[in-house]
Amino acid sequence: MSAWVIRAGKYGEREDWCLTNGYAGGGFTEIEDLTPFTTREDIKTAYRRCRPSDRAGRVNTNSAQLLILRSAIKVGDLIVLPTKSGAKTIAIGRCSGTYEYLASEPKSQQHIVRVTWEVRDLPRSAVKQDLLYILGGALSFFGAKRNDAGWRIEQLLLHGIDPGSRAATGSGENDDDPEGQDLEAEGIDVVEAARDVIRAFIIESFKGHKLSELTAAILEAKGLTCVVSPPGPDKGIDILAGSGPLGLDEPRLVVQCKSEVGSVGSDVVQKLLGVVGGVTGAQQGLLVAFGGINGPAKQLLNNQQFRIKVWDTDELIDNLLAVFERLDPEIASEIPLQRVWTLSTASE
Repeated sequence: MSAWVIRAGKYGEREDWCLTNGYAGGGFTEIEDLTPFTTREDIKTAYRRCRPSDRAGRVNTNSAQLLILRSAIKVGDLIVLPTKSGAKTIAIGRCSGTYEYLASEPKSQQHIVRVTWEVRDLPRSAVKQDLLYILGGALSFFGAKRNDAGWRIEQLLLHGIDPGSRAATGSGENDDDPEGQDLEAEGIDVVEAARDVIRAFIIESFKGHKLSELTAAILEAKGLTCVVSPPGPDKGIDILAGSGPLGLDEPRLVVQCKSEVGSVGSDVVQKLLGVVGGVTGAQQGLLVAFGGINGPAKQLLNNQQFRIKVWDTDELIDNLLAVFERLDPEIASEIPLQRVWTLSTASE
């Protein structure tokens, strides 16, 4: 069984369509139906006919990607979609039907394989850094093989946690290399790769009570006054935050922090709702959870958008970066961030 990463647009514009309809693929809008073509040379010929101005290197890379979709992916193979829109999560499924050309769909939604999506919102915090790096390739379609990736992706599908590579025990990778899996080394989405490094550092460095300290520092940099509960039992209140010189003005927040890697459930959300309702003067709640919240918890919050806000790791990082220059120096010194510029990498 092979594992393949199939993205859904440079900005994730096809993600909802793929996950809702059980598809993976799309893009390559000028390329004709690939059903008659089964070899790389055949696909190259068709590609040149549709995109005659592309340079040789782009022809080779994109033809290899299209060959993956057309011929390499088999029924039962694992399909991974790292999402880019909304919450940055990972969807995993199994191929249920090989290449099809959907002529009646818009041009950006015609080249697909069918997928039974089994996990749609796996938090990136559940995946170890080396596997995130592999999944962070900049191409649209590529194989995931290095570092025992296929087995680890299946474990993520089954158990929700990346166990790491079995290479140290002598198991894991074999030497089979289905055509196209070598494309995993073609490029990296440097933005997501950088965020993955920051995410892994935050998760490792701010466990337990330190997550409350980091969250309070971010809120204070936003102009709130915070009271952080001491380590130990907190009765559902890690931070009380308010505006004004004494922290008594609106908005008044009750903050709960959860540093476990996996997503938290509706019981945590229900408890926070109860705490917000029970603290005199409190108006809103903030739940900071590295792994975000699961499906039942999201349903519980459907009608609570103005009472409870959730920060998963990505929301936490977004808020951290937005105020980093105003962050308390003691906390900032523990987070060695550096601003860099890099060229954007197109995925198609």
